[in-house]
Amino acid sequence: MFNFFSNTFENLKNAVSNTAKNLVGNVVDSVQEEEEFSEFVLEDMEDLLIGADLGVNYAAELVDKLRNQTKVKPSEVKQYLKNSFIKTLEDAGDTKLKMNDGLSIYFITGVNGVGKTTLIGKLAYQFKQSGKRVLIAAADTFRAAAEEQLNIWSDRAGADIVRKDKGDPAAVVYESIEKAKNENYDILLIDTAGRLQNKFNLMEELSKIKAVIDKKAPDLLCECMLVLDANTGQNGLQQAKVFMEAVNLTSVALTKLDGSAKGAIVLAVAKELKLPVKLIGIGEKMEDLKEFIPNDFINALFE
Repeated sequence: MFNFFSNTFENLKNAVSNTAKNLVGNVVDSVQEEEEFSEFVLEDMEDLLIGADLGVNYAAELVDKLRNQTKVKPSEVKQYLKNSFIKTLEDAGDTKLKMNDGLSIYFITGVNGVGKTTLIGKLAYQFKQSGKRVLIAAADTFRAAAEEQLNIWSDRAGADIVRKDKGDPAAVVYESIEKAKNENYDILLIDTAGRLQNKFNLMEELSKIKAVIDKKAPDLLCECMLVLDANTGQNGLQQAKVFMEAVNLTSVALTKLDGSAKGAIVLAVAKELKLPVKLIGIGEKMEDLKEFIPNDFINALFE
């Protein structure tokens, strides 16, 4: 369905090369020459996995499974990790972006600075390229710069936009849903504010917007997606927990994966929050927003 996300394996491999070295290369190099898993070797492996932003709990679980067993040898640790990572991503759920036959609504959240507006612009562009009519709701009305930026992206993408500077975000979303329904749009992308300094206000605002969607278009909401910057590592998990409290997240988009050594956050989010990653950003160009394919991602890490 989403063939406009043209994945090229070489691009993906290049984008995750730093993560691959950090998460796979260093760990495998540290153990594969050993004859057996001594406590010293296991502790070293655990430290490296934690250092690669896999998360303390997940790293400990992977290493604990290697204690007091004889099936997996140190020389087989690469395959052991590969199998474990694939299972983690599979257990988190389907990574295909959901879409309706009629109007599809995508509710996009995330803190400021993670590349949320850019992602919405690129997503709008790719939907437009596949022949969809796209409307963007500029519901981050707190920052005038955010609306201006979104306006520029919507022009570039050829999408329409509903904006009300300094207006009520929930009212913007209400009007956008009305317009999208009445004028037969295929896609409605909703941008939201991401100010974590005052969590209460943020949650109130997001909950109000979600209530509008639930009332006006409960069957049309396809994704409630959190945008994370790959470079934030474990801080991304903390952000995800805050947004999970505010709205019922269904998925994650990971931006700025190219060049990051902290791409293991994909696995940490899948493991801890059972949220599938559905989109990844691996470059600056419009076409560099890709559908996340778990097997491709893992193969790129382990090549």
